[in-house]
Amino acid sequence: MRPIRALLAGTAAAGLLLLTACTTDAPTEELPAAETSAAEEAPAESGAESEWFVQADYDKELAQRDIEPEGPADEPWLQAIEPEWVDTADLASEGGDKTLCFSNASVSNPWRVTGWITMQQQVEVLQEEGVIGEFRVSDAADDDNKQISDIQAFVEAGDCDAIIISPSTTATLTPAVEAACESGTPVIVFDRGVNTDCMVTFIHPIGGYAYGAVGAEFLVDNLEPGSTVLALRILPGVDVLEHRWAAADKVFSESDIEVVGVEFTGGDGAKIKDLVTQYLQRGEVDGIWMDAGDGSVAAVEAFEDSGKPYPVFVGEDEMSFLRKWDETGMTAIGNVYSNFQWRTPILAAQKIWAGEEVPSEWVLPQEPVDDSDLAEYLDANADMPSLHYAKFGGEDLPGYPEAWTDR
Repeated sequence: MRPIRALLAGTAAAGLLLLTACTTDAPTEELPAAETSAAEEAPAESGAESEWFVQADYDKELAQRDIEPEGPADEPWLQAIEPEWVDTADLASEGGDKTLCFSNASVSNPWRVTGWITMQQQVEVLQEEGVIGEFRVSDAADDDNKQISDIQAFVEAGDCDAIIISPSTTATLTPAVEAACESGTPVIVFDRGVNTDCMVTFIHPIGGYAYGAVGAEFLVDNLEPGSTVLALRILPGVDVLEHRWAAADKVFSESDIEVVGVEFTGGDGAKIKDLVTQYLQRGEVDGIWMDAGDGSVAAVEAFEDSGKPYPVFVGEDEMSFLRKWDETGMTAIGNVYSNFQWRTPILAAQKIWAGEEVPSEWVLPQEPVDDSDLAEYLDANADMPSLHYAKFGGEDLPGYPEAWTDR
């Protein structure tokens, strides 16, 4: 295998440590200031009233849930919903052994770790085929300034045949992405967006509005009018996460559901458990909505430790949650922000070098795990670790399953 030049500097380990960091605040009748500070850092207006909410985009994403994607049925990472094709003939490049450069926001949570493994396995396939020579990687460890420097370094080196960027945040990274585009090197953005369309293609599942609405609609459909919901968020300022909450907030505001709290958790399981425990001490919580799956099991355990009935729960397709859902029999849904998307930018680079058309906005399918297929995903991923994501899309890659089980 040809080398992967990585500037990771232990960020994977650091990211996983972040998820296990603990808090020791004792629960009280009032939430302590330390626990509310993260939420207070958010903009005064949030959700459907915020600058992040765009009605037309919301309507578009909700409609896309019902549109059949184009592309091979057995390769969802190559499917596209309502694609508008871009001619890349002028970007075609003869010969193999291309240098592919990747600026990654981080591997600071299990979803990103799972996707990063999948991406590397796809790269290995193209290296064996002689398409990719060097895969040059920088990891920003969730630091905007570092990622800006990383992208500048790729541009200044001048030897990247394509640059893939998964932005840390939206607005701050936009100028760096635009500078990369101006260099003439094909730029591919995926996962999180930026405020420009200069890239050759922007790859993402349907999006945050669809994700947030699916979970909120599930709670509205499965709870009695007047029921209470606690919303747990990771962090502010990232478009896809802001869209998730904006969509959920809109759905809840048009229902008889009461949102008793909206809390930022940083994906910290101990903090999640502590926060949920405090809310349970203050009153009933009938449902949990989460904008990502990190720490889902910790939230469930807070109900168990408090002797409270299980809530109706919106988690994600992380295996720890799917197993807990199956074990408890609670009413739940495993939301999905398709992890297999980490394969798509690698294959997009191959297409661009070959002068093949790619969608300007490459919208991938995004289907949640529900009662009808929970058992199927549990069985298919029986040997996978707890922090693995069921819809990772790497079963046909040569490293399966060891690359994911030995993470």
